[in-house]
Amino acid sequence: MVELVLFVIFGTAALFGAVSMVWARNPVYSAMGLMLTMFSVAVFYVSNAAHFIAVVQVIIYAGAVMTLFLFVIMLIGVDREEHRRESIPFHRPIALVVLALFGAGVLVAGRVAWVTGPTTAGEPINGTVEVIGEELFRKWVLPFEVTALLLIIASVGAIGLALFKGDREAGS
Repeated sequence: MVELVLFVIFGTAALFGAVSMVWARNPVYSAMGLMLTMFSVAVFYVSNAAHFIAVVQVIIYAGAVMTLFLFVIMLIGVDREEHRRESIPFHRPIALVVLALFGAGVLVAGRVAWVTGPTTAGEPINGTVEVIGEELFRKWVLPFEVTALLLIIASVGAIGLALFKGDREAGS
Protein backbone atom coordinates (compact mmCIF):
# COMPACT_ATOMS: atom_id res chain seq x y z
CA MET A 1 0.00 0.00 0.00
CA VAL A 2 2.87 2.38 0.81
CA GLU A 3 4.47 1.65 -2.56
CA LEU A 4 1.21 2.46 -4.32
CA VAL A 5 0.90 5.78 -2.50
CA LEU A 6 4.55 6.65 -3.29
CA PHE A 7 4.02 5.68 -6.91
CA VAL A 8 0.95 7.88 -7.26
CA ILE A 9 2.58 10.87 -5.53
CA PHE A 10 5.88 10.75 -7.36
CA GLY A 11 4.32 9.64 -10.63
CA THR A 12 2.10 12.70 -10.52
CA ALA A 13 5.12 14.86 -9.65
CA ALA A 14 7.13 13.37 -12.53
CA LEU A 15 4.28 13.94 -14.96
CA PHE A 16 3.78 17.51 -13.73
CA GLY A 17 7.51 18.19 -14.02
CA ALA A 18 7.65 16.77 -17.54
CA VAL A 19 4.66 18.78 -18.73
CA SER A 20 5.96 21.96 -17.12
CA MET A 21 9.36 21.37 -18.72
CA VAL A 22 7.81 21.24 -22.17
CA TRP A 23 5.23 24.00 -21.77
CA ALA A 24 7.07 26.57 -19.66
CA ARG A 25 7.93 29.73 -21.57
CA ASN A 26 10.73 30.65 -19.21
CA PRO A 27 13.78 28.35 -19.62
CA VAL A 28 14.52 28.50 -15.90
CA TYR A 29 11.08 27.14 -15.05
CA SER A 30 11.53 24.51 -17.74
CA ALA A 31 14.81 23.40 -16.16
CA MET A 32 13.18 23.28 -12.75
CA GLY A 33 10.43 21.05 -14.17
CA LEU A 34 13.07 18.70 -15.54
CA MET A 35 14.76 18.63 -12.16
CA LEU A 36 11.47 17.69 -10.48
CA THR A 37 11.06 14.86 -12.95
CA MET A 38 14.59 13.61 -12.23
CA PHE A 39 14.02 13.59 -8.48
CA SER A 40 10.75 11.72 -8.94
CA VAL A 41 12.40 9.12 -11.16
CA ALA A 42 15.12 8.70 -8.53
CA VAL A 43 12.43 7.77 -6.01
CA PHE A 44 11.24 5.08 -8.43
CA TYR A 45 14.78 3.72 -8.59
CA VAL A 46 14.96 3.55 -4.80
CA SER A 47 11.61 1.78 -4.61
CA ASN A 48 12.95 -0.83 -7.05
CA ALA A 49 16.13 -1.38 -4.98
CA ALA A 50 18.39 0.34 -7.52
CA HIS A 51 20.03 2.62 -5.00
CA PHE A 52 23.20 3.19 -7.02
CA ILE A 53 21.27 4.43 -10.05
CA ALA A 54 19.14 6.66 -7.80
CA VAL A 55 22.22 8.25 -6.28
CA VAL A 56 23.79 8.73 -9.71
CA GLN A 57 20.53 10.24 -10.96
CA VAL A 58 20.40 12.76 -8.14
CA ILE A 59 24.09 13.64 -7.87
CA ILE A 60 25.09 13.73 -11.52
CA TYR A 61 21.97 14.60 -13.47
CA ALA A 62 19.78 16.55 -11.04
CA GLY A 63 22.72 18.06 -9.21
CA ALA A 64 25.63 18.73 -11.53
CA VAL A 65 24.17 18.72 -15.02
CA MET A 66 21.00 20.65 -14.21
CA THR A 67 22.91 23.17 -12.12
CA LEU A 68 25.26 23.66 -15.07
CA PHE A 69 22.27 24.10 -17.38
CA LEU A 70 20.79 26.72 -15.06
CA PHE A 71 24.10 28.61 -14.91
CA VAL A 72 24.36 28.56 -18.70
CA ILE A 73 20.77 29.71 -19.08
CA MET A 74 21.37 32.59 -16.72
CA LEU A 75 24.77 33.49 -18.18
CA ILE A 76 23.61 33.72 -21.77
CA GLY A 77 20.64 35.77 -20.69
CA VAL A 78 17.69 33.70 -21.76
CA ASP A 79 16.07 33.73 -18.34
CA ARG A 80 13.23 35.84 -19.67
CA GLU A 81 10.16 34.52 -21.42
CA GLU A 82 10.70 33.48 -24.98
CA HIS A 83 8.77 35.08 -27.75
CA ARG A 84 6.76 32.53 -29.68
CA ARG A 85 8.02 33.98 -32.95
CA GLU A 86 9.44 31.41 -35.34
CA SER A 87 12.94 32.57 -36.18
CA ILE A 88 14.02 29.68 -38.39
CA PRO A 89 11.80 29.29 -41.46
CA PHE A 90 10.08 25.91 -41.84
CA HIS A 91 11.58 24.53 -38.63
CA ARG A 92 8.32 22.94 -37.50
CA PRO A 93 7.75 20.92 -40.71
CA ILE A 94 11.43 19.97 -40.72
CA ALA A 95 11.14 18.86 -37.10
CA LEU A 96 8.09 16.74 -37.95
CA VAL A 97 9.95 15.09 -40.84
CA VAL A 98 12.95 14.38 -38.59
CA LEU A 99 10.60 12.99 -35.92
CA ALA A 100 8.93 10.72 -38.50
CA LEU A 101 12.35 9.52 -39.70
CA PHE A 102 13.42 8.90 -36.09
CA GLY A 103 10.23 6.95 -35.40
CA ALA A 104 10.76 4.88 -38.55
CA GLY A 105 14.36 4.25 -37.46
CA VAL A 106 13.18 3.10 -34.04
CA LEU A 107 10.68 0.73 -35.65
CA VAL A 108 13.33 -0.70 -37.94
CA ALA A 109 15.86 -0.97 -35.12
CA GLY A 110 13.26 -2.72 -32.96
CA ARG A 111 13.15 -5.58 -35.45
CA VAL A 112 16.89 -6.18 -35.17
CA ALA A 113 18.39 -7.67 -32.03
CA TRP A 114 21.12 -5.07 -31.57
CA VAL A 115 21.25 -5.23 -27.79
CA THR A 116 24.52 -6.81 -26.77
CA GLY A 117 23.51 -7.55 -23.18
CA PRO A 118 22.96 -10.93 -21.61
CA THR A 119 20.19 -12.94 -23.24
CA THR A 120 20.00 -15.86 -20.87
CA ALA A 121 18.01 -15.72 -17.70
CA GLY A 122 20.50 -16.63 -15.04
CA GLU A 123 20.97 -15.42 -11.55
CA PRO A 124 20.02 -11.78 -10.97
CA ILE A 125 22.72 -9.22 -11.54
CA ASN A 126 24.32 -7.84 -8.42
CA GLY A 127 23.97 -4.06 -8.23
CA THR A 128 27.47 -3.19 -7.08
CA VAL A 129 29.51 -0.56 -8.87
CA GLU A 130 32.02 -3.15 -10.11
CA VAL A 131 29.35 -5.35 -11.67
CA ILE A 132 27.59 -2.38 -13.25
CA GLY A 133 30.90 -1.10 -14.66
CA GLU A 134 31.79 -4.50 -16.04
CA GLU A 135 28.38 -4.90 -17.66
CA LEU A 136 28.54 -1.35 -19.04
CA PHE A 137 32.00 -1.51 -20.55
CA ARG A 138 31.99 -5.11 -21.74
CA LYS A 139 28.47 -5.91 -22.87
CA TRP A 140 26.80 -2.50 -23.35
CA VAL A 141 29.64 -0.62 -25.01
CA LEU A 142 27.80 0.21 -28.24
CA PRO A 143 24.70 1.78 -26.61
CA PHE A 144 27.00 3.59 -24.17
CA GLU A 145 29.08 5.08 -26.98
CA VAL A 146 26.01 6.00 -29.05
CA THR A 147 24.54 7.79 -26.04
CA ALA A 148 27.80 9.69 -25.52
CA LEU A 149 27.82 10.67 -29.20
CA LEU A 150 24.22 11.90 -29.01
CA LEU A 151 25.02 13.99 -25.93
CA ILE A 152 28.00 15.57 -27.69
CA ILE A 153 25.87 16.36 -30.75
CA ALA A 154 23.19 17.89 -28.52
CA SER A 155 25.77 20.01 -26.70
CA VAL A 156 27.28 21.28 -29.95
CA GLY A 157 23.79 22.00 -31.29
CA ALA A 158 22.84 23.94 -28.15
CA ILE A 159 26.02 26.01 -28.38
CA GLY A 160 25.39 26.64 -32.07
CA LEU A 161 21.83 27.76 -31.38
CA ALA A 162 23.00 30.06 -28.60
CA LEU A 163 25.63 31.61 -30.87
CA PHE A 164 23.19 31.95 -33.76
CA LYS A 165 20.67 33.67 -31.54
CA GLY A 166 23.31 36.05 -30.18
CA ASP A 167 24.38 37.07 -33.69
CA ARG A 168 20.80 37.67 -34.79
CA GLU A 169 19.98 39.86 -31.79
CA ALA A 170 23.17 41.86 -32.24
CA GLY A 171 22.38 42.48 -35.90
CA SER A 172 18.80 43.61 -35.39
